[in-house]
Amino acid sequence: MRFFDLFWLAVNSILHRKLRSWLTLLGIVIGVGAVVAIVSLGEGAQASVDEQLSSFGADMITVTAGFSRAEGFGGMMARGEDRDFGPREGTTSAQTTTPTLKILDARIIAANSNVKNVNEEVSGRAELAFLAEKNSVEITGVNPNTWKSMSTLDLASGRLLNSSDARSIVIGDRVANEMFKQPITIGRRVTIGTQSFTVVGILASSGATMGGGGNDRTVFMPYSSAWDVTDVDEGVFSTIQVQVEDVSKVDTTVDELTSSLLISRRVTASTKDFTVTSAQSIKEQISSVSGTLTVFLAAIAAISLIVGAIGVANSMFTSVLEKTKLIGVLKALGATNSEVLLMFVIESGLFWLLGGFFGAILGSIASVGLANVTGISLPMMRGGLETLVSPQLLVASIGLSTIIGIVSGMMPARAAANLKPVEALRYE
Repeated sequence: MRFFDLFWLAVNSILHRKLRSWLTLLGIVIGVGAVVAIVSLGEGAQASVDEQLSSFGADMITVTAGFSRAEGFGGMMARGEDRDFGPREGTTSAQTTTPTLKILDARIIAANSNVKNVNEEVSGRAELAFLAEKNSVEITGVNPNTWKSMSTLDLASGRLLNSSDARSIVIGDRVANEMFKQPITIGRRVTIGTQSFTVVGILASSGATMGGGGNDRTVFMPYSSAWDVTDVDEGVFSTIQVQVEDVSKVDTTVDELTSSLLISRRVTASTKDFTVTSAQSIKEQISSVSGTLTVFLAAIAAISLIVGAIGVANSMFTSVLEKTKLIGVLKALGATNSEVLLMFVIESGLFWLLGGFFGAILGSIASVGLANVTGISLPMMRGGLETLVSPQLLVASIGLSTIIGIVSGMMPARAAANLKPVEALRYE
């Protein structure tokens, strides 16, 4: 028998089973769709995090005050990380004070041979007054000499700060356009605390959601001015951003800076009160976590594929019983065992091929719908949860489902191929 004839016999068998075929197919579609949806959401989340972290650059290192138990996330989670400010080994509660970064620390960091630029930052909150209206805003004080060359922020209008700015600020999109009845434009003067400032730049919208971070509600100013308007003591920094010359030596530079700060701050590895992290190490850790989570969730969804495979095998065994006489006729007319086996394998494979195809479509639609409807927002992800449905994922899901179909149909197909022609013809 020709392959074309075997193929149409398999198709005809599927079409004549009607309800049972559709129920079997529905189970496969749901199983494949669940796997595609979960994997595409996982890949989208990882791609979004990678995109956000790439804005920091592979040549960036962050130094923060306080030792973080989750050290890899210390620099990037400066405002909300799990830091250990309590007593450490060799100290008492009375001796413990909140650690800070100071001017000496910045000088020690700048002295490293691989350090290109150092941007000292001061973070806090203050009240901004504009045309008799007041609103609380986030304040970030920066080093105007280096911030411009290290920043990856996009401007909507105006310019960034430079070394000659003393009472100048750059404001986020929401501060400029949403927080006050009248928009704040370039050149307008505002009052922060008791100090008057001139707006020289307005940042482009970051597209951030409530939980997604961004700089839309932030005001940037020289750190010397930030000391005047926030509760941060003069000479104290919240974070120190470091740009290195040679990216290939980032890990070495992190180790060198750590060693230098341990000496200058007179602490040991067990009483360490600062954290040095690179953007690349954070990216690797977050990617590892999101990848593991995606695999775990996909493994749970894959259970439905196992259930579907059992369902198809059961359906195929029933099909073999229904076609016992047909098998006897085919063998009596000269069909070989391999041809009968191939006919049933094709039938099982078609179930999963169609199920995989429609499941891939359903999973793609479901992942986009979940990302849009739920409005989930993760830390460091601007714009909420995203989805990434790659062609490779769709091809892999359809291919894998077809393979599962062939494997699950192999046992019933072998049972059909081994039937004796005479016994099959006598079967009632």
